[in-house]
Formats: sequence, C-alpha cells, structure tokens
Amino acid sequence: MPERSTKPYLIRAIHEWCADCGYTPYLSVKVDAQTRVPMEYVKNGEIVLNLSYDATHKLTIDVEGVRFAARFGGVSRECSVPVGAITGIFARENGQGLFFEPESETGTGVPAPAARPGAEPEPTPPQRPRLQVVK
Repeated sequence: MPERSTKPYLIRAIHEWCADCGYTPYLSVKVDAQTRVPMEYVKNGEIVLNLSYDATHKLTIDVEGVRFAARFGGVSRECSVPVGAITGIFARENGQGLFFEPESETGTGVPAPAARPGAEPEPTPPQRPRLQVVK
C-alpha cells in the first residue's frame, strides 16, 4: 500500500489553527490543468484564495484536495484545488503557516520529462513564497 502524503493533513491543521485563533486562512495555489478556479483572477499561473468559513460554502479539505464554493465579483463559483497544486496555507494577519515545494505535473515530485528526447531538463532555482493582497 503506498504511503499517504502528510500534506493534506497539514493543510487541514493550519486551516483549523487559523479558525481557532480568529485568523483568515489563505491558500496559495499554482494553477494547473486539474485546478478549477476563476481563471480571470489567476496571475502568473498563481492564485491566492480566502478559505475562511465566512468566505466559503461547503468547504471540504481531504486527501485529494480542497473543494468549496465562493463568491467572486458577486457570482458564486465552484472551486476545486488538487493537493499537488497547493503551494502554501497561511494566516493573512501575520503570514504564519506552511509553504510547500510545487509538485510536478506527474505528481511524483520528479521533474516532468524534457521536451526533446535525450535533452536534460534545465534546473530551476527554487522560488520563494510570495504573498499577494486579495480584496
């Protein structure tokens, strides 16, 4: 039986900690083909989402990902974010939380294969997490 990732459990724990402390939990997401969010709010392939109970409806955080409904520009939208696309969860008020290395599209943590046969993938420098103001 394959070992389960701790990532969804850590996400759920930080979300609960934010709620207990009266903080606003924000989810940082690297948008990919499996991510269902309003694309008009995606910037540079990333989006930051307010996951507070006041901002979401039918919030579910499980081993597969985060699902909820929320209003964007006054219109209710269904959102679905796979665990692999989540790059962090943090409190808006103080920035405390957890940030994760982005996972490759293969989901194995190994870089995706190069476009040309025999070509070595170029190493990419690790990116520091960035906070974005969401209104």
